[in-house]
Amino acid sequence: MIGITLTTDQIRNAPKEVRQWIEHEVIASLGLATEAPMPQPVQAAHISACSEAEAAAILAQVRGMLPAVNVFFEFGRPGVVFGEPPVMAFRLIDILHHTKLQNMGQVMTCLEAINDAFIRLRGDPNVRFCGFDNEGHCFVTPETQVSIAALWHEVIASQQAAAGTTPLAQGLAPAA
Repeated sequence: MIGITLTTDQIRNAPKEVRQWIEHEVIASLGLATEAPMPQPVQAAHISACSEAEAAAILAQVRGMLPAVNVFFEFGRPGVVFGEPPVMAFRLIDILHHTKLQNMGQVMTCLEAINDAFIRLRGDPNVRFCGFDNEGHCFVTPETQVSIAALWHEVIASQQAAAGTTPLAQGLAPAA
């Protein structure tokens, strides 16, 4: 066995394929990788925008599954926008870390529950709340991200109002 030490600058400046390989090796060494196959990529055209009212309806459907609620609100965080049509990208490993779930399989189960709730809401088996690629990213529309962020602020404000405290939802985002 040979050990190699790399600086953050070396990793940051490495080619994309090298960075992905390093990320994969770190995930595998921490035991966070799952044996279950990753889902096939979903084309961005199948990912539908979710209004704030629809986001609230999805939340109502998954409310009894607390990990799915946590995963759902991860999409209220700012993501990286790219592509045409534009989508917001979120790293599945970040979702795993932020939600404190035990493995990627649990994250995927939560995402399936959210997608299923959206399918039931729209009554269309071809609609998708989110999509995936084979590099460990999850995608939603920018409109969906804005809707979930607004819903997060409403939930916080209503909880503060119920507790009789001053609403401080301005500037709050899902916990880092």
